[in-house]
Amino acid sequence: MNDQRKIAYFSMEMGLAAEIRTYSGGLGVLAGDTVRAAADLKVPMVAVALLHRKGYCHQILDSEGNQTEEPVEWVIEDYLEEIPARASVKIEGRDVHIRAWARDVVGYGGYRVPVLFLDTDLPENDEVDRGLTHHLYGGDGRYRLCQETILGIGGVRVLRALGYDAIERFHMNEGHASLLTCELLDERLRTDEEDKLTDEVVDAVRRQCVFTTHTPVPAGHDQFPLEVVKQVLEGRTVEMLERLSCMDGVLNMTYLALHLSHYVNGVAKRHGEISRQLFAPYAIDSITNGVHARTWVAPPLQEVFDQHIPTWREDSYSLRNALCIPNHEVWEAHTRAKEELIRYVNRLTNAGMELEVFTIGYARRAATYKRGDMFFHDHDRLRRIHDDVGPFQLVFAGKAHPQDGGGKELIRRIFEARASLKDKIKVVYLANYDIETGKLMTAGTDLWLNTPEPPLEASGTSGMKAALNGVPSLSVLDGWWVEGWIEGTTGWSIGRITESVPEPADREKDASMLYDKLEYVILPLYYKDRDRFVDVMRNCIALNGSFFNTQRMMAQYVLKAYFP
Repeated sequence: MNDQRKIAYFSMEMGLAAEIRTYSGGLGVLAGDTVRAAADLKVPMVAVALLHRKGYCHQILDSEGNQTEEPVEWVIEDYLEEIPARASVKIEGRDVHIRAWARDVVGYGGYRVPVLFLDTDLPENDEVDRGLTHHLYGGDGRYRLCQETILGIGGVRVLRALGYDAIERFHMNEGHASLLTCELLDERLRTDEEDKLTDEVVDAVRRQCVFTTHTPVPAGHDQFPLEVVKQVLEGRTVEMLERLSCMDGVLNMTYLALHLSHYVNGVAKRHGEISRQLFAPYAIDSITNGVHARTWVAPPLQEVFDQHIPTWREDSYSLRNALCIPNHEVWEAHTRAKEELIRYVNRLTNAGMELEVFTIGYARRAATYKRGDMFFHDHDRLRRIHDDVGPFQLVFAGKAHPQDGGGKELIRRIFEARASLKDKIKVVYLANYDIETGKLMTAGTDLWLNTPEPPLEASGTSGMKAALNGVPSLSVLDGWWVEGWIEGTTGWSIGRITESVPEPADREKDASMLYDKLEYVILPLYYKDRDRFVDVMRNCIALNGSFFNTQRMMAQYVLKAYFP
């Protein structure tokens, strides 16, 4: 079976289930959905990630919103199977041994895509090396480069040890796995018994590689100082990087991937445009992200789809027929999903949230550019809207990176707003946002809120999950929403599409536009014209759910990147 695999998909994180703590957020969840789509479409893929025994972090929030973290504890053997084959890489002159744990992702028709999780916690390794795969996005630059060496170089070697010798494409999901290009170059040089890195060798490896960039935020592109690179990597690899002109005082993993990939894409049309400006003169296409329909549609709505659109599980495009579902059935299914969310929230927080009250959801990584606290810019106006137009309540979730002081401060500001507004508006912040909480929130809220500072949102996928469940978005026009937005039909916009080099974001203006849409359009529609509101919900499913899914996304990767 191994020799039939043609695609190797590399990702630093991989979200297969809430209990398998090898993901932190959108990038890992997207990777899991990508693998599921490959299994559904019988794409001959094998996936490679790291095994994060300590996870990303277990988030603890006190009553004032101060975040602290603990390592995650999960029993690996309950979810993954150890593979006997071994490989090794040189790190700081030491041989670091790697094993793999495996889990098969089974598609709709029974086709299996194996996912390999790399692990250095072996008795033959030094104590410091045993912990190199423990923490997702943990440690300092040296630790991160060690991890990326294991993922990129070690990942290729593990594949070879397992007999995956017929792979034609190596897909790097973000730049973390870029060092796999060096291993592929080295393989060719060893095979040809050559020491010279010729243009022919570079071109041959370039034809094998695909790169997806996910962020226009500079901090999202890993860079390592030259002294750290020389400390961690083998001399032969360092020489190779120097010959490729990939180091000018630093090793930029994004530029390494760009230089050695025959196909590069951003993750939304808008993001593709921004990336072409950031990384000129590289040719960068776009394949807009999607989400896996069978995974993210809530059970009550699945029942409705099964009755009216029986092919939806195998054919996501058929969700366009959601326009034929009677309004009352969509609303009843949504009410059941909302009941489950409200019960869950009240059980965890004792907030006393009410089923009949309009509920707004917001869940994403707590980072300053995502502006999760912008909703609370004007407390007095929020109180007036609540009293004069209709009540509303909010459910927030999201972790800040343990070293991101700005993200942690953002959470504290949301908690301060909650305390200030508690006499009128109920606000909860759920700790430890994960896949299962995401399923409840994207199906059980009445409106999905997204307020990033444009043009810094590459794609965003939570709003796609909401759309699959008939939950409309109120969002800044950035990322995927530029493509999914039809005003008043699939949801509502905050502001306008900015220029490629925009003026500084105007927080006050954006907040005012958000309040205008809530006060004059959305709440009146919800409370006074429920049928029209449900029409918008059906449009979300039919127009956005049928397109922004991983079936369409994976088909585009196959045609554009894997087998053009």
